[in-house]
Amino acid sequence: MVRPIAGDGTGEGAWRAWPAMEHWPALVLEPPGPPLVVAPHPDDEILGVAGLMAVLGAADVAAVTDGEASHPGSFVHTREELAAMRRAETAEALRRLRIDGTVYRLGHPDGGIDEDVLAGELAKLLTPGRWCFTTWRGDGHPDHETAGRAAARACAETGARLFEYPIWAWHWAYPDDPDVPWQRARRVDLPPAAQAAKAAAIAAFPSQIEPLGPAEADAAILPPHVLARFARPFEVIFE
Repeated sequence: MVRPIAGDGTGEGAWRAWPAMEHWPALVLEPPGPPLVVAPHPDDEILGVAGLMAVLGAADVAAVTDGEASHPGSFVHTREELAAMRRAETAEALRRLRIDGTVYRLGHPDGGIDEDVLAGELAKLLTPGRWCFTTWRGDGHPDHETAGRAAARACAETGARLFEYPIWAWHWAYPDDPDVPWQRARRVDLPPAAQAAKAAAIAAFPSQIEPLGPAEADAAILPPHVLARFARPFEVIFE
């Protein structure tokens, strides 16, 4: 379901004041090998599970799109330039995390992911029991939900284990929102080194966290009130 991503959304203070977050069980991090992390756009994997990847020390990334549609009306950069910038930002972010792994660039158009094709591509990267982290199928962004559905299909086909991470749900949802599967929520508590690595990796995306120019079309996609939701000392996974 597409959700309007407008205004300030639910502030981080409201989330951190919600007692339920302290009581979610921990996700036991015992994958059989490096997981596959599905990123509909460059930075989704960093916002959602960079800390987890830093703790594990290894992960492969399926980069579904190059994020060229992040600023569709930009007066500063073309779509091709944005795609190149975001590919470079992903590489730098993963370098800052200091993890071992491969980035599989799948080349789907930003805003036009082919779910059937993606499911087949992901199935080729998965094996029985391998962990797969993807954006939540109910996240409210069409690309996030398409990627989540494709990953779920690929996991069902291959016997891989599916995990989902919310991104935009933290904006439109609210504590105890019945549309969110809180009963499936698991915490990944991050040691200080992993928190620092995640912060450094997020900072590797200036095209998203800083304005590209003075026009509204070039405004930051991830302003401070959004980034605050990803500066927690823990991450949340739907198991």
